[in-house]
Amino acid sequence: MDWLERTATLRQWTKGGARAPHKPLLFLYALSRFQQDADGELVYSAVEEDLKRLLAEYGPPNRTTPAYPFHHLVSDGVWEVRTDRGPGSPGSAVRELRAAGAAGRLAPELRAALRREPSLLGRMARVLLDQHFPPSLHGELCEATGLELEPAETGWSSPARRRRDRRMRELVLTAYEYQCAFCGYDGRLGAVPVGLEAAHVRWWAFGGPDDVDNGLCLCSLHHKLFDKGVLGVGDGDRILVSQHFVGRSPTAQEQVIALAGRPLIGPQPGVRPVATHHRSWHTSQVFHGNPRPGAPLPRTRSRGGSHNRPQVSPRTPTG
Repeated sequence: MDWLERTATLRQWTKGGARAPHKPLLFLYALSRFQQDADGELVYSAVEEDLKRLLAEYGPPNRTTPAYPFHHLVSDGVWEVRTDRGPGSPGSAVRELRAAGAAGRLAPELRAALRREPSLLGRMARVLLDQHFPPSLHGELCEATGLELEPAETGWSSPARRRRDRRMRELVLTAYEYQCAFCGYDGRLGAVPVGLEAAHVRWWAFGGPDDVDNGLCLCSLHHKLFDKGVLGVGDGDRILVSQHFVGRSPTAQEQVIALAGRPLIGPQPGVRPVATHHRSWHTSQVFHGNPRPGAPLPRTRSRGGSHNRPQVSPRTPTG
């Protein structure tokens, strides 16, 4: 049985590019628990809060109970559920899972395969990370789930698997003249840019192309906040800051909250700005909650079509 292929083809609800990482998050959590205790099981009532936190932090803005993946992951052949009455899930309702004492763990055939080939676990985890989350979140997702992975390739290939365009980073950074589109940070170590990254607006894992109009040059701090849904881009290419974000320190106020309503520092003339359909995907699938109100800034000289460049002083990100 090809467990990597099965991992890559989990049945998920999909419509219009919507994110549905509920099963992948549960699967990553279960792989982590297998690392810690190969014979253990996950009693729903005991892990419900852990799964809720994972869904709240790494799931889409529309919240879903962890009971949904706990029940439905069984259909993919990698997970089993039993209750006080015996094998089988009682359903996808929280009340049913709690009342029946439902407990889940990896399917017996998968547990046997992982015992025979310990490196399989890491390869499966990397397939899940690559297919459902941007690289900026992989490290902290491993920490959040408790996974311990070696820095290695997945060892998995498929004719249909997309390949990243390694030129994208340089194309995007050049387009934005090596400045963070949110704060203007433009640090270098000698001639080498440092702390600047090419962010996919529509995530590569969800069909986002390696095109300049799907990219933003962002500093490391604002890239992470953009991928976590704290920041976004709204109408008029103005920066969105989530009302769910709380930061009382002067640094948080200056680096994040003060960005609300500020226009993006756009790409140089002749370069396509972020495409509306990519921007809309990020707003609906990644950005959390409603945006904070922001006072419109005075319009300045136009760069890159409709993008305006505010007069900002570059600041080094602190996170």
